[in-house]
Amino acid sequence: MPDARRPGRLAETQDDAQLVTRILAGDQECYSVLVERYQGGLYRYALGMVRDSDLASDLVQDSFVKAYTSLRSCQDPARFGAWLYRILVNRCKDHLKSRRRHTVPLEEETAAAPESDGASLEADRTSLRGTMERALATLPEAQREAFLLKHLEERSYEEMAEMLGASVSALKMRVMRAREALQAVLRGVVE
Repeated sequence: MPDARRPGRLAETQDDAQLVTRILAGDQECYSVLVERYQGGLYRYALGMVRDSDLASDLVQDSFVKAYTSLRSCQDPARFGAWLYRILVNRCKDHLKSRRRHTVPLEEETAAAPESDGASLEADRTSLRGTMERALATLPEAQREAFLLKHLEERSYEEMAEMLGASVSALKMRVMRAREALQAVLRGVVE
């Protein structure tokens, strides 16, 4: 027997425009399909921008609520994903502007692992992850944003341009400058 709380398999196979149409027609349960479809990517983007998992979750949740309450203003339901990312991008920018955060968060303590080759490898990965996070923190916001969308979210420059309201050439330049800056920072760490 199908779960009455879930919108069903048909809704999961529909594209964004079809789901938005159904939601606007009163089938609010279809919104859960859109949430499932986009929450992972939105969270990774937000985490890369604000570098705090709780805050990233809050910003993503806030973006989903804003999108739901403003769904009628989505001018092109087929581009719902880009519209939703734009809401999150603006939320992240607003947060960063209001807080002017330029500090590296304290690393969470990790449980001591038993001594083994795997523990050494995990320690190296943790160290590398921390180094990369600190290097990303040194980038200007616009470069970090473009770098994360291109390399973490694997977005095309065209998708990025629609999400961020910037030209493709400007985004290519931001990604290139971010790569160069990260290489310089990481070279200093390795040497």
